[in-house]
Amino acid sequence: MSHWPRRKTFHVNVGGVAIGSDYPLVIQSMTDTDTSDVESTVEQIKRLVDAGSEIVRITVNNDEAAKSVSSIKIRLIDDGVSVPLVGDFHYNGHLLLKQYPECATALAKYRINPGNVGSKHRDANFQKIIEVAIHNDTPVRIGVNWGSLDQRLLAEAMDINAGKSLPKSSDQVVIDTIVESALRSAELAEEIGLAQDMIILSAKVSAVPELIQVYQRLASKCEYPLHLGLTEAGLGLKGVVSTSTAVAPLLIQGIGDTLRVSLTPQPNGNRAEEVLVAKQVLQSLQIRSFEPQVTSCPGCGRTSSTLFQEMTLEIQDYIRMNMPVWSNEYPGVEEMTVAVMGCVVNGPGESKHANLGISLPGNAEDPKAPVYVDGQHHTTLSGEGLVQEFKGIIEDYVADNFKKVEQNV
Repeated sequence: MSHWPRRKTFHVNVGGVAIGSDYPLVIQSMTDTDTSDVESTVEQIKRLVDAGSEIVRITVNNDEAAKSVSSIKIRLIDDGVSVPLVGDFHYNGHLLLKQYPECATALAKYRINPGNVGSKHRDANFQKIIEVAIHNDTPVRIGVNWGSLDQRLLAEAMDINAGKSLPKSSDQVVIDTIVESALRSAELAEEIGLAQDMIILSAKVSAVPELIQVYQRLASKCEYPLHLGLTEAGLGLKGVVSTSTAVAPLLIQGIGDTLRVSLTPQPNGNRAEEVLVAKQVLQSLQIRSFEPQVTSCPGCGRTSSTLFQEMTLEIQDYIRMNMPVWSNEYPGVEEMTVAVMGCVVNGPGESKHANLGISLPGNAEDPKAPVYVDGQHHTTLSGEGLVQEFKGIIEDYVADNFKKVEQNV
């Protein structure tokens, strides 16, 4: 469970995945395939699930996509994948859910944006979606986004603010309106008949300070679970850093019940990268553990050899390769820590803090590498077989310290 006290929320069941303050924070992702292409969508969902995504959202934007949803779910089940699917609806969700009931029943959650449910009949269209959700006993995420905020609501807020003796900045009015839109929509959904424990809220912006403010306000005004994430986080390093700096302060405050990292992938890049980043954010904050963590030094003038860099990468890959087996046979192994250090300055000390650590020799140092197990000197390695020997020590430690689950024969 979380290292940080969680904000108290209602509990929502999304296709068998429990969401809320009494349950582990859930990682979510989203496909970028054409949903009507069943084959490519199924394959991408499987890659996201293999990476650790516990809920996957898919676009349902037209007739062809809606027709394909049930086929996607059947294919996944046939392949042994039972991940809950979320339908992402904008503009025409009220039509698609009514016209394609098999789509409505196949989805474990509907995501709707109150700013994108029709320009003239927002409340009526919103009501139709909620009625389908009630009929199918399907939870709803009401996701407000500052890029598609209800302009009528925003205009009203701006007019009211302009008449005040001490008006707020326009940015603050936008934040207020995002929160109000989410809460108003949740209230309307309840008036229509949707239970409190069938509602999840999100309020997405792409600026870090504003994201923190909007979620803090939203969290203080309701008990709905909150889906957390910086929208349009960006590409590569910028996206990773922006997301991490945005969600970490909120997670530390116990705010957030599901998390998505909205990275822009490189052309033909790995969509599952967003899942890996989300896992690392949660593990770094000691909220959840997914795999043993490898600590390594950055290197300096003392570490002219690249051995510690190469060894760090090899040990990390070795652990990830073994985790599918270890996670089943050795519960708790995901909390193990391993240190690969490059010289004697901080190497021994860091190694002693980890469950397993090795301190490689730096410049002009004795070409030997002491190994520490749970803070105690275990052995000293040297020579070309050093890396393989250390892997063997890791393997022995896992077998000796994590109880193996007995397999039914």
